[in-house]
Amino acid sequence: MRKRLAQMLLFGSCLLGNKAASQSLETILDVNNFLNDALWYADTFITPATDAAVYQASSVWVTTPQKKKLWDFGINVHFNSFFVPNGNRDFNIKNSDFSFFEIQGGDNVNVPTALGDDKQVYLVGYINDGQNDNEVRIKTPEGIDMGSVVYPYLQASLGLWYGTEIIGKYSYKVELKRGHYQVYGGGIKHNLSQYFPKLEAQNLALSAFAGYSNEEISFGFLSADTEQYEALGLNEITGLVDTFQFQLNGAKRWGKFEAMAGLITNVSDIRYEVGGQDGTPFFIVPVKDYVNDRLSEIYKTRTNVIGELSGRYQFGHFFLQGAVALGKFVNTNVSLQYEL
Repeated sequence: MRKRLAQMLLFGSCLLGNKAASQSLETILDVNNFLNDALWYADTFITPATDAAVYQASSVWVTTPQKKKLWDFGINVHFNSFFVPNGNRDFNIKNSDFSFFEIQGGDNVNVPTALGDDKQVYLVGYINDGQNDNEVRIKTPEGIDMGSVVYPYLQASLGLWYGTEIIGKYSYKVELKRGHYQVYGGGIKHNLSQYFPKLEAQNLALSAFAGYSNEEISFGFLSADTEQYEALGLNEITGLVDTFQFQLNGAKRWGKFEAMAGLITNVSDIRYEVGGQDGTPFFIVPVKDYVNDRLSEIYKTRTNVIGELSGRYQFGHFFLQGAVALGKFVNTNVSLQYEL
């Protein structure tokens, strides 16, 4: 508490530049309340999107649990579709939720999460500089306004010794309506059914997989609608997700068709940062630096258990696969695979 208060006093003393002589404790409290509100809104706005990003990155790491031969190589093109649940598209805000802002023209209203629509309302507050109350008027951020999020990515695999396989995936930065999404990662799969000849004799295959992925998802955030505070440095908010995944897969093959089921468990460490233009005549010390320091207060760790079902059909060296992942969200994946 003392450290936080010292930081706040230092921040407030630098905040007003030439007006520092007249700055008051009220100014410091106003700025602190503003930052508290920004922190609360950031957490509520982006959390559904970072939770969804984990599901998008979890799908179809394992295309088949079958054992690959040494140096067998495969490359796949995947198209992932995530369907946005209605319950994660908006949330309710009330004046009592804020210590600095008030909702312009009302006491409570539903506003979009990062996965929601493009509805916006104004939030208004005042910072006292020791002489005057200066209005801070901010539009709430818009959501992506998309019922589903579709993005392509590449995945490659290489067979190693003893039924082991390395797998990597990568997507370029996919532009959403009001943000972007990117994922990359790698992992290791090991065939288990090679130790159970009776299973292989029945065209059954089992495997275990462990991997890591990094997901980055960004959206427009808070921008002020007044001349004094047009560059708060909070124009964009980004969720940075490190996911560690373990899964078991089993499959049954009938000729050229294979049906597969998987059980996925992953643990994700989620961090946040804001970005934008630095500085205004009032905010001499960049607000975003202080907010990014405070954002560590809402870092979180998520654990998910996800079920996955898929079907895969072979024609020559090519395979066509469709999969669906089920849990808190629904995620589908279609891929075209080539194996040598």
